Amino acid sequence: MRVILTEEIRGLGVRGDVVTVKDGYARNYLLPKKFAREATPGNINVVEQQKRKWALLAQEEKTAAQDAASKVSGTKVSLRKKVGESGTLYGSVTSHEIADALTAAGFEVDKRKIELSHPLKSLGEHEVEIKLHRDVSAKITVEVLPEGEPEA
Repeated sequence: MRVILTEEIRGLGVRGDVVTVKDGYARNYLLPKKFAREATPGNINVVEQQKRKWALLAQEEKTAAQDAASKVSGTKVSLRKKVGESGTLYGSVTSHEIADALTAAGFEVDKRKIELSHPLKSLGEHEVEIKLHRDVSAKITVEVLPEGEPEA
């Protein structure tokens, strides 16, 4: 099914793109959530007119993301996790836990924007990338400490 994206979908395209997706994906996800419209000739004309508005909106989003990146960049958050005998973690640090720690530190970051290249399964400091916009990212430091020990 051919659809016109009304929101940016990672791995699929940006606003205004006409893409071909499977029928079920379009009917069950993209269309009900208003992430896309069916690619009819009338809808294509409407989207062409809206592209100017979307370009301004995209610039505003990028500016807001750059401001947020300058604020959050270089931030260090500490998380406490249960540790086994050999110093390895039970489980791993999730993006949800990092987002909660950033919220507690005063930064509002969506957990889906936190890019973990590999699971954090060891103690120590780890550098994590936050993708705030497709062109804007920030790096933070996540310190994983053992649960029950006082902070240094």
